Amino acid sequence: MNKNSISQTCNSQTCNDDYPEISQSDLNRAVKRRNFATVSTKQNVNLTLDADIITWLQQQAGGVDYQSIVNSTLREAMTRAS
Repeated sequence: MNKNSISQTCNSQTCNDDYPEISQSDLNRAVKRRNFATVSTKQNVNLTLDADIITWLQQQAGGVDYQSIVNSTLREAMTRAS
């Protein structure tokens, strides 16, 4: 269905669009794929940190996926240093 085929009784408030608008936020959450395999934009590293730093990071993340907190903290430091 395209916008030209919508009946006269249907307006923008009463009809659902077959293809809703995609926001930048949606694009940022998109998964990159090549040949249907997920393409990682991240690189695995081994890092030795003090125990109290790991504990703090885990607390900040609520005990789940504290690696994301590490990444965002390092990115913030990198941005400030630039």
